[in-house]
Amino acid sequence: MNRKVTLLASAMAAAVLAGSALAKVPDEVAARLGQDLNPMGGEIAGNAAGTIPAWDGGLTSPPSGITYDPATMQPPDPFPGDQPLFRITAANMSQYADNLTEGAKALLQNRDSFFMDVYTSRRTCSNPQFVYDASRRNATAGDLIRGGDGSLDGAGVLGAIMGAPFPIPNNGLEAIWNHTLRFRGFKLTRQFAAFPVQRDGSSTPIIVQDEAILRWSDPGKTRAEDLNNVSILYIANTIAPARLAGNVILVHESLNATVAPRQAWQYNPGTRRVRRAPDISYDNPGTNTDGMSTSDAFDGYNGAPDRYDWQLVGKFERYVPYNSYRLLNSKYADLIRPLNINQELARYELHRVWTVEAKLRPGTRHVYSRRVFHIDEDSTTIVGSEMYDGRGELWRVQELHSVNFYHVPTCGGVAELMYDLQDGRYLASTLRGEEPPENYFADELNEDRYTPQAIRGMGKR
Repeated sequence: MNRKVTLLASAMAAAVLAGSALAKVPDEVAARLGQDLNPMGGEIAGNAAGTIPAWDGGLTSPPSGITYDPATMQPPDPFPGDQPLFRITAANMSQYADNLTEGAKALLQNRDSFFMDVYTSRRTCSNPQFVYDASRRNATAGDLIRGGDGSLDGAGVLGAIMGAPFPIPNNGLEAIWNHTLRFRGFKLTRQFAAFPVQRDGSSTPIIVQDEAILRWSDPGKTRAEDLNNVSILYIANTIAPARLAGNVILVHESLNATVAPRQAWQYNPGTRRVRRAPDISYDNPGTNTDGMSTSDAFDGYNGAPDRYDWQLVGKFERYVPYNSYRLLNSKYADLIRPLNINQELARYELHRVWTVEAKLRPGTRHVYSRRVFHIDEDSTTIVGSEMYDGRGELWRVQELHSVNFYHVPTCGGVAELMYDLQDGRYLASTLRGEEPPENYFADELNEDRYTPQAIRGMGKR
């Protein structure tokens, strides 16, 4: 193990020496954090029209008057009295077009049952103070490593740790790293349901227990170099239905793919063997998705960024999923419908988002030739994306609904919805309305658990 650490550390050093790091944000720019920008880089002021409020710190504890036991309950809606301001449909979408993503426009036109109820915008997202302190430090410490040819192919992160590595992003790659490395707690466990929904509405739920040690958020680490190129340790154990139960995957997520790519293993209860699983990456079919999504679309985007060129298009005001507490607390029978979820349970708000475009790099392959991501300015979380096929036509649209788990506090996903515009199917994943509450403080987890040998004992039908 010590030899492996030494080799990886040497490889990281070589990567730095072979290339150069991007310039850090100047001190005078970083000084904007806490002045006109909040600690995660979002604009503190609201918009001129008053439809986006000023950021006041977000929710940092359970709201007054709400009874909440995080060990036994999903977080209750802190705004139970809110009613929709208006509804966007295919018939009236033209009057709201300036604030609609291309994905939302496509869903409104593609599915007769799809509409968007827009509510008062509430900037609830927040993080612990130590995350804010780290993000401020990262502004002048975080770097992307350039390759020897000056490119950013698969660029890793140096210097930063905890929180947003680039709270004031200079480019699209920095913005996507803000999403993939955002604070979600340190050690956590959860159980979720996934519904691959056919065009007629039929579906068999898949139940998964997953857990992670998010090493980027380890309070004992002081910089990215301390992570030995592993940012996340992740296990997913499928427990239902019977035909899938016992399948376990293990992932060691890489921080710099040019040093070492993601490592993954899979236990198959049929063969009772653990095998390397290099196909748990990129555009290979995602685990438990019935082929409706790719491995790298889980959580909006994950994994190495080396197959795309990334452009920071700009910041825009868009109607996006936000504060989806009703959806989180809904029964699955009330939520799952043909063509799309029950939109009565969805909530959309006007927020500022960073828009990032990813175009397939020459000489690489992926089923998506182009992707567009919309990243919330306050949480650095992807809230929606569009995926284009090899012909350049819009193929799939993803919505990512989230809430503020205000006892942590952190904004976390409660539904990942992947809509296929070509065949009418959709995938509703990471649903938790009928599952035990997520544990954001799973201190019992330790790194010895995340080995191929350990997952062999987990996979039991």
